[in-house]
Amino acid sequence: MKARNRPKSERQLLCGNAAQQDLGFDSANKGNGIERRQYMKREYSIETNERKIYPLGVTKTPGGFDVAFVSEKSPALLLFEKGSRKRMARLAFPENARMGNVHFMTVKGDFTGLEYAFEEDGKEISDPFGTCFTGREKWGDEKAAGQALHTPFEAVKEAFDWEDDKRPEIPANECIVYKIHPRGFSKHVSFKGESWKRGTFGAVIDKIPYMKELGITTVEMMPPAEFDEIMEDAPGKVNYWGYCCGHSFAPKAAYAGAAPGQKKDPVKEFKTLVKALHKEGLELVVELYFDGTQSPSYVVDVLRFWAAQYHVDGIHLVGYAPLETIVKDPYLSDLKLWAKNWDEVRTATETDRGNRTKEEKKETGRRLSAYETGFMLDMRSFLKGDEGMLNQVALHVKDNPDAVASINYMANTNGFTLMDMVSYDHKHNEDNGEENHDGTDYNQSWNCGAEGPVRKKKILALRKRQLKNALTMLFLSQGTPLLMAGDEFGRTQKGNNNAYCQDNEISWLNWNLSDAHKGLYEFTKELISFRKKHSLFHRSTEPTLMDHKSVGLPDVSFHGEKAWCPDFERYSRQLGVFYSASYGENADGSEEPYFYTAYNMHWEPHTFALPNLPSGYSWHQVLDTAEDNMNGFFTEGKEKLLDDQKEALVLARSIQVFAGLKCPEKKAVVQTQKHLGSRAGKRIEIKAEIKTEIKTEAENATKTETKAETKAETKTEIKAEMKRKGPKENRKEGM
Repeated sequence: MKARNRPKSERQLLCGNAAQQDLGFDSANKGNGIERRQYMKREYSIETNERKIYPLGVTKTPGGFDVAFVSEKSPALLLFEKGSRKRMARLAFPENARMGNVHFMTVKGDFTGLEYAFEEDGKEISDPFGTCFTGREKWGDEKAAGQALHTPFEAVKEAFDWEDDKRPEIPANECIVYKIHPRGFSKHVSFKGESWKRGTFGAVIDKIPYMKELGITTVEMMPPAEFDEIMEDAPGKVNYWGYCCGHSFAPKAAYAGAAPGQKKDPVKEFKTLVKALHKEGLELVVELYFDGTQSPSYVVDVLRFWAAQYHVDGIHLVGYAPLETIVKDPYLSDLKLWAKNWDEVRTATETDRGNRTKEEKKETGRRLSAYETGFMLDMRSFLKGDEGMLNQVALHVKDNPDAVASINYMANTNGFTLMDMVSYDHKHNEDNGEENHDGTDYNQSWNCGAEGPVRKKKILALRKRQLKNALTMLFLSQGTPLLMAGDEFGRTQKGNNNAYCQDNEISWLNWNLSDAHKGLYEFTKELISFRKKHSLFHRSTEPTLMDHKSVGLPDVSFHGEKAWCPDFERYSRQLGVFYSASYGENADGSEEPYFYTAYNMHWEPHTFALPNLPSGYSWHQVLDTAEDNMNGFFTEGKEKLLDDQKEALVLARSIQVFAGLKCPEKKAVVQTQKHLGSRAGKRIEIKAEIKTEIKTEAENATKTETKAETKAETKTEIKAEMKRKGPKENRKEGM
């Protein structure tokens, strides 16, 4: 095209070596708006279109790129040869190409092997909308700290084959969340895989079979976006967690891996991870941090980008985000959104959801979830035996709001791990270099008798029981359970409850512990399987504590040591929860058993009266956290039939779960004879029948006592004998 035929909005630029500082419009040679300079045969043309809305950042177009940058001054686009910090060219935005504070232009030419950044007020600035960056491929590289990052033009236009990728769309009540750190999950030397894979997105793919076997449905990943881990205000420290402002559109380059001779490609590696998770039916929810200084439109753009370009299933909003704006965005209507609370939007959401039918609620699930510490702190207090906790415990057990789901956890990033919760009374953050002043002092933990690692079997046994109790509380509560990676096999941070700067074995997951604490892992896996199989523990709607189906029993009811008489006094540490089988929601239409969960967090054993079951049903023991021989669980189909259908002894600091199952007619008759007895009340016969479980002494009793007197005396002797023998001997004899 000859110069005289070109539109006024176009300029011709011929640019090349780094010796040229400014290849923008030269006012001394305006002519037809064309400036020619010949350097290394690189030719670029700049066009503008005032009727076009340019997307912020750099966007691929036929023959070039649309470029838009927000600035109150006069910015420019800087070009660099790949891997070089030396500027090759500076393309200033045309003075008249501006809408508000958005400067825009379309640049055409050869961008092969080039990277870019922006310039404002003489300073080099990374593209706030950049989708990939170079210069920070190495974790903890102090040389790269504080400098602007460059974006390769190839990254803007590179395509990825998603094939038939589809989100699993798992409802909130069916999710089992597993939280990982993208680096620490596989960085430890115990990770079995290629050494170059350790600490990368790709290594997570290798652990998909493990997560599926455990029963995980949803992976939550700590911030995967690009950020500067070097803490300039704290020499020698790194920001291991990543909760800071960064480059929200790009996956972190240091979390990508490359085989020897290959180059890192964080964009492709992250997309491959998401694709692999979806192929196996798993979801991915990523944490993104916002500090409140970003505009609402920017935050929404970030969320849209991760949903559209990376196919993530959800986003956990950390820090300060415009929740009301986000919820109303139609592009995000099917995305899982987690935040600390949704109070500002909860009313509108509840109204919208309240207008839907029950079937519609089941189909759409709940995309909003509240991510609060209340469950953890209250349940930890109950676990260690604090008084006055039953009201809160009862609330958390049934908490399953209709509009906004609840994310429940017993341990998370900030605070003690599950193992440290039962091993330390106090934080031990000395390695953070702040004289142990950092981190919360409100841990609600109990070391079970000694601080830190011990060898005493009694303390170790109590800690193991407390871990089982904590996991049982978590997975048998209605909200969505979240398990911190490694808590299923006793991960420890050595008492550090604020490991934000610990990029070492304190934070890295030691996979060798999965063998050392195999029993805990098996218990966790069995517990997850139990929850997933029985919908009564993860209903799609919150229990009403009423008999709204008119079946004779409420959906869920609370009890104390006496059936139907809950004791919420401050001194009480016992709670029974009765689940009616009629309110099950099994997808295959199968009938649910009745369930009764007995929580005893007192340091003494207590007897719980069991609610009566409908005719033809009998109580069976399913789980006992104090039982070590079978790791707490009775095999399905071999649940232990209770000899005493009226009450059960729950040992100190333990939880038992009973299932009301249909009994064969013959077994039911035998059961009736055992607990009703004859009118004459033959004492020896009653004692012999009860003795199958608790073996008491009373063989010289008279045969003339009434049935009521016989039972009363027999139970007195049973309890006396149990007290004399102690819990250990009683368990040995099957009591």
